[in-house]
Amino acid sequence: MLSKCANASCSNSFLYLHDGRLFRMDVIVENQTQRPDEKKHSRRIEYFWLCNECSASMTLSYRDGSGVVAIPLKRSRAASGQD
Repeated sequence: MLSKCANASCSNSFLYLHDGRLFRMDVIVENQTQRPDEKKHSRRIEYFWLCNECSASMTLSYRDGSGVVAIPLKRSRAASGQD
């Protein structure tokens, strides 16, 4: 369930869908198996939200090991070849 902005340094609460930007992300989840030395990975869909202020200058990205992180829009465009 969404409760606050996905930007870790922002404390704005999620109240309405029309405020900010909603993201649907495919995230990788590590699951324990019967054997302690064995791990299984699965994917699931999760929703994240950036408030109006944060979505004006940031977007969300999935990074292995870190999960979903907020990154500046300019860096996001440069990484995708759009600038």
